[in-house]
Amino acid sequence: MSSRPPPTSDKKRSEALRETIEELIAVGELSPGDPLDETVLANRFGVSRTPIREALIQLASAGLVEIRHRRGASVAQIGPQRLVEMFEVMAELEAMCARLAARRMTADDHRRLLDAHHACRASRDAGDANAYYYLNEVFHRTVYELGCNAFLTEEAIKLHRRLGPYRRLQLRVRDRIATSYDEHEGIVQALLAGDAELAAGRARDHVVVQGQRFADLMASLARQSG
Repeated sequence: MSSRPPPTSDKKRSEALRETIEELIAVGELSPGDPLDETVLANRFGVSRTPIREALIQLASAGLVEIRHRRGASVAQIGPQRLVEMFEVMAELEAMCARLAARRMTADDHRRLLDAHHACRASRDAGDANAYYYLNEVFHRTVYELGCNAFLTEEAIKLHRRLGPYRRLQLRVRDRIATSYDEHEGIVQALLAGDAELAAGRARDHVVVQGQRFADLMASLARQSG
């Protein structure tokens, strides 16, 4: 009897690898432009190159990875104009989620929102960008889910993760963690008050990248690639 796992196992393995590599990209362990060598990744995860290749193809279809003929795969890099456009869309998705959440939240939802918000406080006080990044992600996903629109939540999460490496860089800018938490506080108060338009406006302003914030992000990218 052959010891080779059935095709369904191969598929599950490649999907698990895709999720793992996507997480490494989202949290910044793999940075924009980093090479993704199939052999190196296969050795790292203890698998053959086939599921690695399939995982990279899946990530390429999602825009997270670039695959070039004879040059292999690398973490996708986003140009400045494209990055601005993506943050603009993200800002509108955040606004939509906040608007719906303000209209639809229950008393139990209020407590859940406050728990997610207050969980960010310790990492803010410690100035721990890595810890804050993860808790910030939980906060945003909580707002998405409280809007009670599954399709919108899926799309918001997808783009939120696509922008993960760049959002993580933003948190390394001086005072950004404290400012982010204060902006969360404004969003939370609008949501608790049921003010849909105020919540939407504050959520949009929290995410949109323009002016000095964009200049800071570009400077952080330049330092990382230098």
